[in-house]
Amino acid sequence: MLGFCLAVCIEINKEMGSNIVYALVGLMAGGMLSFFLWDRLLRSRLRSQREAERKRLDAYRKEKEVEAREHFNELKEAHREECAAREQKVKQRESEVQKRESDARSLQGSVQRKQKELDALRKQLDTQMQQCEIRAAQNEELNCELQAQRKQQQEALQTVACMTVEEAKAQLLQTVEVDARREAYELKTQILDEARLKADSDAQVLVLQSVQRLATETIIDNTVTTFHIDNEEVKGKIIGREGRNIRALEQLIGVDIMVDDSPESIGISSFDPVRREVARLSLHQLVQDGRIHPSRIEEVVTKVKKQLEEEMLETGRQTVIDLGLQPMSVELTKMVGRMKYRSSYGQNLLQHSREVANLCSIMAQEFKVNAKLAKRAGLLHDLGKVLEDSDVPHALSGMKMAERNKEHPDVCNAIGAHHNEVEFTSMLGPIVQVCDAISGARPGARRNVLDAYVKRLGDLENLALAFPGVEKTYAIQAGRELRVFVESEKVSDAAAAELSAEIAQKIEKEMTYPGQVKVIVIREMRSVAVAK
Repeated sequence: MLGFCLAVCIEINKEMGSNIVYALVGLMAGGMLSFFLWDRLLRSRLRSQREAERKRLDAYRKEKEVEAREHFNELKEAHREECAAREQKVKQRESEVQKRESDARSLQGSVQRKQKELDALRKQLDTQMQQCEIRAAQNEELNCELQAQRKQQQEALQTVACMTVEEAKAQLLQTVEVDARREAYELKTQILDEARLKADSDAQVLVLQSVQRLATETIIDNTVTTFHIDNEEVKGKIIGREGRNIRALEQLIGVDIMVDDSPESIGISSFDPVRREVARLSLHQLVQDGRIHPSRIEEVVTKVKKQLEEEMLETGRQTVIDLGLQPMSVELTKMVGRMKYRSSYGQNLLQHSREVANLCSIMAQEFKVNAKLAKRAGLLHDLGKVLEDSDVPHALSGMKMAERNKEHPDVCNAIGAHHNEVEFTSMLGPIVQVCDAISGARPGARRNVLDAYVKRLGDLENLALAFPGVEKTYAIQAGRELRVFVESEKVSDAAAAELSAEIAQKIEKEMTYPGQVKVIVIREMRSVAVAK
């Protein structure tokens, strides 16, 4: 390569001159020197890298050898521990086997001792049996001698008494029978007297204890529910154009909506608490929604009725759970929930039934009768009052429903017999009857006084309505004032004065009332003319 360069330089020298040749020669010599130095540098770097790589490989090999040696030592130590544990287990099992062998040997020795004792007892019993046989033979001989002597004595007694043995037995039995009958009659009389006295006392104590152990609130239901509203504008919406909303509610639910001058309130009147509740909830939802028209009212009433049915079913289930009873059929559970919206003499039927159930449970425990069945019968005893359009007494209709739902026969009988409609077949019937009377007889539990008061006011109004020409009557001021509205075409002013006196006289003769009753006859005449 150097010769080639020199040749090139000579040729260039011939053509271009000596200076340029020298420069080129120097440049080429410097390039060759640089190439040679770079080659040496690269070779030295390669050698140093190879040396470093060899050292790194040696270090890595040594590290792996150390790790392998440590792992081997760990495995060796683990193997040694495992061998030691196995040897320990083997020694433990050997000790257990030795212990069992020693126990077996001791048990075998004990069995052998017991066997020897049994052999000795057997021999002793054999000896005693032989002695008993000898004594039995001797007793037999003595019995024969005694019978012979007794026979001789009986023959001697018959000769002295002039009476056979059968005659003597009959006379003795007759005397004993007469004495026994007399003593038995005296004892019977004494026991009955003591039982009557004790029964009256125990019954009073039992009833008092049952009542004292059960404290419950008394709920009085009314026949009118008041629905409160925010302002008179809402009342106008509820009434609707020409009263169509009120008519729609009354036709769909079957209640009387009373919209009078009472501020911020509407009266819902019905003798059916379920209908009153449906009307109240429907009005509440309609007022909240703001859309009040006949089609919306029908939709809301249908929805509320469905919700109320579900609520009654849930109430029945919760009542059964609260009383700790076994689940009932869906029909009975729904009927129990409907009791919440029924009343008897002003007493809430569900509250009354729960109270009777608890009283029955307490009293059944005192009489050692099944308390669960007693509580179940107490809860269902007024089941017939929930049924609608029933022509038979509520006790019998409730019993039939319980039988249809496969209730216990004693529970069905207690339901039907608590008003003596059927005969009692178990103790549950009298218990339910007594507890029903206790619950109804609580002071303030039933609204007998209020019912009588309402009936008296109704009789007072009907008495005045019986007179000719009377259009309508109102008893106000708690029955102390009777306002009678007459038809102006049929009754004159003079006849109105006479009518008030006649009504007052008839009230004095036919009715019982406290204080005085003022009779006011009102004759109103309206003259209407239309200007066209």
